[in-house]
Amino acid sequence: MRSADARLARGAALGIALLAGCSGTISPFRRHAVVGRDPYLVFVGDGPGGRSDLFAVRGDGGPVFQVTFTPVAEFSPALSPDGAMLAFLRARSAADSAPGAAWVMNLLNGAERELPLPAGAAPPERVGWSGDGRTIWVRAGGELWRLAAPPAPPVPRRAAPGERARADSSFGVYLGDPPFTRVVTCDGALCAQGDTGAPAPFAPDGRDPARWGGDSVGYLSGDALMVRSLGPGRPRRVEWSGTPPHPRSLTYFPGHE
Repeated sequence: MRSADARLARGAALGIALLAGCSGTISPFRRHAVVGRDPYLVFVGDGPGGRSDLFAVRGDGGPVFQVTFTPVAEFSPALSPDGAMLAFLRARSAADSAPGAAWVMNLLNGAERELPLPAGAAPPERVGWSGDGRTIWVRAGGELWRLAAPPAPPVPRRAAPGERARADSSFGVYLGDPPFTRVVTCDGALCAQGDTGAPAPFAPDGRDPARWGGDSVGYLSGDALMVRSLGPGRPRRVEWSGTPPHPRSLTYFPGHE
């Protein structure tokens, strides 16, 4: 069993190395959505063998399609503000069940690049984008790292004290422009938390929220995909099909005309 696991791990490492050296030629969204124009959702689900892969669906629903096909697990996707790139975390080997490195994928052609952290840095936990899409923030242990988005070289540096608030906000779900409310989990529900006052529940069985346009939030209720505005009204259900087991970790691009 140990020798089989070792062969599998070596195969996974080779697969990732080949991906890293590949320029990419085919968009994973081909025939499903126009990258940077159509609205779409990317999320984590259980792929073949039970490992986590990245999947996507159009913002108006329909069939789910797979985005990553590596033999290792992927986690915590984050779409860039223009919808053209996807940052995420990836395990180092097929034997790992936790993230080991941050990556970014060009959704126009499928090309991938690892976002290396300095030697000795803690494993990455979250990735997020700056508002202009030029910076990728990586949270690793108690550190926040700043890396330039492609095509610039991804040279990591620690976030300056004045940048930490912006970095932290990239990992949260904020609504409004300028933001006036943060979506948080409270007592097993999703709540809206303003600058003052107590959190206000709006989805008693909701989980895995994502900003869905300016003043709306998408979330999961069981395995159902729901969207609602924080204003008056009821949530609506987005009908999707072919959903993988255990969907989670949503990130959404609202589209651009």
